Amino acid sequence: MTPTLVPHHPARDWAEIQERMLVPLYEAVYERLDVGPGSRVLGLGCGSGLALLMAAGRGAHVAGLDRDHARVALARERLPEASLSTTEVPEGGPYDVITAFHAAAGLGEEPAAITRSAERGAAFVLAGWGPANRCATTSVLRVAARLTGWRRRPDRPARPRDLEDAAAAAGLRAESSGQVACPFGYADRDSAVRGLMSTGAFDAAVGATDQDQVEKELLEALEPYARPDGTVWMPNVFRYVIARCP
Repeated sequence: MTPTLVPHHPARDWAEIQERMLVPLYEAVYERLDVGPGSRVLGLGCGSGLALLMAAGRGAHVAGLDRDHARVALARERLPEASLSTTEVPEGGPYDVITAFHAAAGLGEEPAAITRSAERGAAFVLAGWGPANRCATTSVLRVAARLTGWRRRPDRPARPRDLEDAAAAAGLRAESSGQVACPFGYADRDSAVRGLMSTGAFDAAVGATDQDQVEKELLEALEPYARPDGTVWMPNVFRYVIARCP
């Protein structure tokens, strides 16, 4: 029997369910860069602000940019003193750590504006999915690919230098990289569907079909990862690159 899903609120579902899945990534990057008192962190594609909240908890001054107004509204609730914007890089720099934990969101910004806001030699972090054969969620993302007729194989492993190439295209010099285990764990199938839908990865599929069809196929794709107690668990690896601003 297909469970009845509760109504979706994408920004809040992201903040309450999905955003925390990348906490190990945020922690690993901040530890490696020794983020703490005196650090000035700019988050590009900052979402509802969890990564910035963690940096602030380490004593850093934080600011963020995200085009999603609803997510930024939630970030402002978490970080009322932070400089947050939906339109341009916030003032408050120069920043010595700039993160794009969702690389596509970060690189959508004008590179010149980012460079102007950064200290010379500032660390710029890009992150994304690791190799597909180490990411269980890849098989679930195929639902979006199939429903939208996406021709590129979604199960193709990430090329080793995808993030380095993206950094170079933005005028940055890649310096080092790392991988972090970020399993996606959900209390139940409903939470899994709501969390995954909140990422935006299935928006085009909803437009090509309808939300009910996408949710139905998502539930089917999640079945191999459902445990006897009803929880859902998908091991994943994310990769990050640390580059330097000129």
